[in-house]
Amino acid sequence: MKTLLACVLAATLTASPVLLPSIARAQSVQPIEGIAAVVDEDVVLRSELDRAMANVLSQYAGREDQLPPREILERQVIERLVLVKLQVARANATGVRINDQEVDQAVSALAAQNGMTVEQLAQQVARDGSSFAEFRSSIRDELTIQRLRQRFAQSRVSVSEAEIDAAMQAQQGAGEQYRLAHILVAVPEAATPEQLQIAQQKIEGVKSLLDRGEMDFAAAAVRYSDSPNALEGGDLGWRNLDEIPTAFAQLVRGLQPGGVSAPLRGPSGYQLLQLVEVRDASQAGPNLVTQYRAGHILVRVGNGVDEAEAKAAADTLRARIAGGADFAEVARESSQDASSQARGGDLGWFTADQFGPEFGSAVAALADGEVSQPLRTEAGWHIIRRDESRQADVGNSDLRVQVSETIGRRKLEDEWNRFLREMRGEAFVDVRVGPAAETQESQAPATGG
Repeated sequence: MKTLLACVLAATLTASPVLLPSIARAQSVQPIEGIAAVVDEDVVLRSELDRAMANVLSQYAGREDQLPPREILERQVIERLVLVKLQVARANATGVRINDQEVDQAVSALAAQNGMTVEQLAQQVARDGSSFAEFRSSIRDELTIQRLRQRFAQSRVSVSEAEIDAAMQAQQGAGEQYRLAHILVAVPEAATPEQLQIAQQKIEGVKSLLDRGEMDFAAAAVRYSDSPNALEGGDLGWRNLDEIPTAFAQLVRGLQPGGVSAPLRGPSGYQLLQLVEVRDASQAGPNLVTQYRAGHILVRVGNGVDEAEAKAAADTLRARIAGGADFAEVARESSQDASSQARGGDLGWFTADQFGPEFGSAVAALADGEVSQPLRTEAGWHIIRRDESRQADVGNSDLRVQVSETIGRRKLEDEWNRFLREMRGEAFVDVRVGPAAETQESQAPATGG
């Protein structure tokens, strides 16, 4: 189970900063919960912090020397938990709701991905000393943050045809990919000269430590970076040249593997970039993705149809199919998805993320030929029939769409991180463990030799 929780933790740390429950047997006997931090109208409990710390320590088993002192690591982890609370609160305030069935679908998909039934997953979580209710709660938070991020992307991120044209031109003849890492010292949107000076001194101090060989880059990122990926050593993964901000692309091409840039001033603050590795794009292998062919029947909520009525209608349609009715005929008669109704609900071939995480998780959890129970998404109630699946090499097919998605991801990353910083800056946060707020001794290394 340690491997399963590690995989889930790694996924949530890169997509959004959710920390899943881990071993917490001793805490169950505490009569009163301690408070680690107050976050607006919510709190981070000491038990939440302890579980999150246990998860991070398990990720760095055998590499503990890369971690900062415990009080600094605690502060990093608290910041992660604070951001989770703020994102979930913002999502709830904007009407994002994840119902129990959506959580069930996500848990089922997670169990299937790890070769387990849901019952086996629950038993394994219990053997590891964690509550399955807490596990489900973390899954719900993750889905909530995903939904908030999707809405954010739809409202804030757009890619122009000119940007796609420029990126495609830049790709011609470019056969290299770059694995990057970074350290970010963030500054507020309207930073004062004093704040800029402090941030610049800090980033120069970190660079000095690296130049003197007193710390490797990953350890410095864990200790000093303000980026959400700090606990992953600042790793940004493999990127094509068009996935690197234009201002940094030429600089990256001038670095040698292992090399670290001079401090850079960007829109988020001051950064250090490390070129970890370079590879020929062909070394990445075929760009294989799992595609599914499926059909669905949609019952919408609204226009005089409330939640209960829509769910009852979906249950009735599902019962008809279970009783032998032809799925395509039921879809043609009753589906409210105008784009697929005439085709008997057929959606053609698609990837799991194409219609949103809830829909994709449900399709992935089905066997070929299986029909789902009614599933709730933002669109309404779905009944899904998975017809078949395949591994497809997308290669250069529909290259323009791929380039557009690449640019969109890069823009979303920048805008989302800025949004998180703004949200954190506007929040009332009272940290009640570790060093005094914002005054950790090791946060600002000295500059100079």
